[in-house]
Amino acid sequence: MSVRAFVPWPDKRLRTAAEPVAGVNETVRMIWDDMVETMDAMPGYGLAAPQIGIMLRLAVVDCSEKRGQAVKMANPEILHASVQMRRHEEASPNLPGVSAVVERPRAVTVQYLNEAGEVEERDFVGLWATSVQHQIDHLNGRMYVDHLSPLRRKMLVAKAEKLKRRE
Repeated sequence: MSVRAFVPWPDKRLRTAAEPVAGVNETVRMIWDDMVETMDAMPGYGLAAPQIGIMLRLAVVDCSEKRGQAVKMANPEILHASVQMRRHEEASPNLPGVSAVVERPRAVTVQYLNEAGEVEERDFVGLWATSVQHQIDHLNGRMYVDHLSPLRRKMLVAKAEKLKRRE
């Protein structure tokens, strides 16, 4: 296992939809392990494979207090989203130094291939739901800033670029 480097904004891979995986095999499991280690090193609540340059529909999410409870998903799809919304401050290691409050459904039902390669449906609520939706956005070539107004998005990206230049 190893911590992987993040793809920096505005790399086109962050705006490209990831490819579905045919099934769960040893390679997928190794990628998931690296993703969990990378997520824990951030620290963060989730990670999608395109964020580290792997253009496959793989994501990991761990919003547990103790950690070590990562849900590993291949080809996740939202089947149902609640009408009740939840606001949460989101960020991304691909666009470091900035964050914004995003409103998303409070709960979602997601179907995905689990670690055993079986189709699983699971309900996620609160922070778990926010993180799962954030990762699925990455798999679809979107980022949390796409949920902001054009002006707010432009200001946030400009601030991130200014911070990057100072490094």
